[in-house]
Amino acid sequence: MVISPDQINLLTGVIGFLFTLLIFSYVLGDNPLFRVAVYIFIGVSSGYIAAVAWWQVIMPRLVYPLMSAIVSGSMIEMGLMAVPLLGALLILMNASPRLMGMGRVAMAFLVGVGAAVTIAGALIGTLIPQIMGTINAFDLNAATTRGIGFVEAVSNGVIILVGTVLTLAYFHFGARPKADGSMHRLGLIEVLAWGGRVFIGIALGAVFAGVYAAALTALIERISSLINFITSLLGNFL
Repeated sequence: MVISPDQINLLTGVIGFLFTLLIFSYVLGDNPLFRVAVYIFIGVSSGYIAAVAWWQVIMPRLVYPLMSAIVSGSMIEMGLMAVPLLGALLILMNASPRLMGMGRVAMAFLVGVGAAVTIAGALIGTLIPQIMGTINAFDLNAATTRGIGFVEAVSNGVIILVGTVLTLAYFHFGARPKADGSMHRLGLIEVLAWGGRVFIGIALGAVFAGVYAAALTALIERISSLINFITSLLGNFL
């Protein structure tokens, strides 16, 4: 039996329609229909991630190189591939309470590498570009080429500079102990940190507005998809 493209489109449309209604049922409160849709979504996502990890990470970076090293008989390659294989086995031992202690070495290595990558990414991808962006904001030649006047360019640069300094001051956690034993930051740092809260609040508000706009766009797309599906379905029957 051969399934036509129209039948596939109809089937996927019905599934999408049903799951959209199941998700929208959360408006009435937490209910079994919503939970079924969430469980299926989590299960499908987990299966997809597992398949991607298996075919794009484990097989090409562990299994295939290990098989190639065994076939070639290279002791150096087999020794190099034995390290990630041993790490994978140690991580799998975390599934057993008795063997969990043996897997802590591999987990500690992963956490350490992850922390190093995160710190390097924060420096290279966030802090340094922010500093360079603050410096470039005072580039009057670049502003002139974009048709920005002197006053506007300087004003933008000052706002960016002040926002950067105040935001960094907010994350200054150096404090001195008081006579009662409590910790308190310097008065100047407290004032700068208060200004940093203002800029952080503005940034979070802008981010929230963007997330809300994206969610509203997705909602409109889903409603439009439902209307189009029902219209096309009624058109086929009528």
